[in-house]
Amino acid sequence: MISTPKGNRLHISVFGRRNAGKSTLVNALTNQKLSLVSAVPGTTTDPVEKAMELLPLGPVVIVDTAGLDDEGTLGELRISKTYEVMDKTDLAILVLIAGEEDYEMEKEWLRELSERKIPVIGVINKIDIASPLYLCALEELIVKDLGIPSISLSAIDKANIGQLKEAIVKYAPTDFELSTIVGDILKPKDKVILVAPQDIQAPKGRLILPQVQVIRDILDNDALALTVKDSELPDILNSLKEKPDLIITDSQIFKKVNAMVPGDIPLTSFSILMARYKGSLKAFVEGAEAIDTLCPGDKVLIAEACTHHALKGDIAREKLPSWLQEKVGEGLIVEVCSGKDFPENLSSYKLIVHCGSCTFNRKQLMSRLIKAEEAGVPITNFGTAIAHLNGILKRVTSMFPEIE
Repeated sequence: MISTPKGNRLHISVFGRRNAGKSTLVNALTNQKLSLVSAVPGTTTDPVEKAMELLPLGPVVIVDTAGLDDEGTLGELRISKTYEVMDKTDLAILVLIAGEEDYEMEKEWLRELSERKIPVIGVINKIDIASPLYLCALEELIVKDLGIPSISLSAIDKANIGQLKEAIVKYAPTDFELSTIVGDILKPKDKVILVAPQDIQAPKGRLILPQVQVIRDILDNDALALTVKDSELPDILNSLKEKPDLIITDSQIFKKVNAMVPGDIPLTSFSILMARYKGSLKAFVEGAEAIDTLCPGDKVLIAEACTHHALKGDIAREKLPSWLQEKVGEGLIVEVCSGKDFPENLSSYKLIVHCGSCTFNRKQLMSRLIKAEEAGVPITNFGTAIAHLNGILKRVTSMFPEIE
């Protein structure tokens, strides 16, 4: 795997008083024991920095810091190190302790972060020891007095960690959005063949949005975009003096195109490119493996980002359910939702298969990934699911650095 450089990762730093539960929060957020946890104030001395994949957010650096209320000569040095962390922080989490009477100290740190133009999420920790009435009043105070969004949670019980992840997605800086769809794996003058079948589902007189977006991205990265129908794919392959550097196809004809394209030519799909651009390709690839565990009687949710009039052979309502039934056997229960009609309760589903989300921004799709993760339901998308069903998932994702 080609690791994402630290400088290209979202830096999330956790600040707060000694013994506010910062280290426990970091461990809960990452689902790993990255930081030493103790009831003794000041356990974290120097900043603890960990580059990792925080699913479904992607490559991040999590930084646990020493308490900003540390004392003594050594404490001043620790605080100095913590202030240095602020200079490289993209998003700050300010941890407040439920039950504290005075938050003047937090206001001072918030001013420091604001001067650096760092977005801040307030976390009210240790809700397991506070009354609901007190928490409601405190949340109002945080929003009104400190002017930052707040999440109430229990780091030790991992309660509401999913809400914190959603807040991270929502309030992350704008460069959290990826800058390119496919340009990071292309070189100038690379030849890319795009296979765009013009069947009954293709809109009259134009290409579908993912195809247009990918073509533009290829052009922006000084590569060559060659667009054909699947029926003309053999002709363009035979006409080229050199092999193309990449072929991108509609996922619905993966099986057909895979049979046409030699194994030494990289192959992927528009849907898979959207998966990594709008969401987390790694999470979707892992979710696709859940297809093999489905049994008759299980419920699968097929989710579309947009609403449209379904035509004969619709991918969400006909083709995918048919392919899944063929894999699992009769009795699989498939439900379809579109637009904003994403179920609040996902616990009854064994798998969610999402569309490419070309009409969503990244934060919208990330929010759904987080909801699925919190409910313990695997999620994949159309392209990765179809590739898995055809036994070619490794081939069509191996060129991407986030996939081992």
